[in-house]
Amino acid sequence: MSISANKGRSRQSLARRVADDIENGWYVNLGIGLPELVAGHIGTDKSVILHSENGLLGMGGPAASEALDWDLINAGKKPVTLLPGGCYFDHVSSFTMMRGGHLDLCILGGFQVSAQGDLANWWTGDPDELPAVGGAMDLVAGARKVFVIMDHVARDGRPKLVSQCTYPLTGASVVDRVYTDLAVIDITPQGMVVQEMVDSLDLKMLQEVTQAPLRAAPDLKLVACSGEDRKNSP
Repeated sequence: MSISANKGRSRQSLARRVADDIENGWYVNLGIGLPELVAGHIGTDKSVILHSENGLLGMGGPAASEALDWDLINAGKKPVTLLPGGCYFDHVSSFTMMRGGHLDLCILGGFQVSAQGDLANWWTGDPDELPAVGGAMDLVAGARKVFVIMDHVARDGRPKLVSQCTYPLTGASVVDRVYTDLAVIDITPQGMVVQEMVDSLDLKMLQEVTQAPLRAAPDLKLVACSGEDRKNSP
């Protein structure tokens, strides 16, 4: 089944939804790509300490065009800001934080997530692509919680939520929750449980673009996307 692009959340709307679930006082690592957008949606009512793998603690949102400092970048090499009290340091210190259990949460992108919470996000096995795991394996092993933010299906239409990952694993049984443009899904011992879903779909339609079996939460929430929230919005 093909689901048109305008049925799902936009990238900014999806990042804002993930930011809503970050708790006050958490230390949070943001991965490269879509997770980077989350930094711009953390409300001022929360005290959240953002960590970047390349050696930042207390990272703020994206830098304004008139205040770019290319010596102050996130893991995706994009200019960012540093909040009062923030600091930067070497990779040894950064990876010690990541591996030592000092992060409450890491937010990563994904190629595949399995029903057991396995994550594949560093290589598809394509011989024309260079494997690039970075610090993802360290993050999923060290963080207390792992959220994955990604499109529900790949560009070729194949499901990214699968029964078993076919790509090389980043970590086994590490994902707690998945946020896609179509749904918010918890990984539980009983499999994938849909907590939220865009109201343009029903569970049967969502299952048709998901390889892994889905169950609806007892309090499944249907979310309406406004025009500016939809995926094909400017």
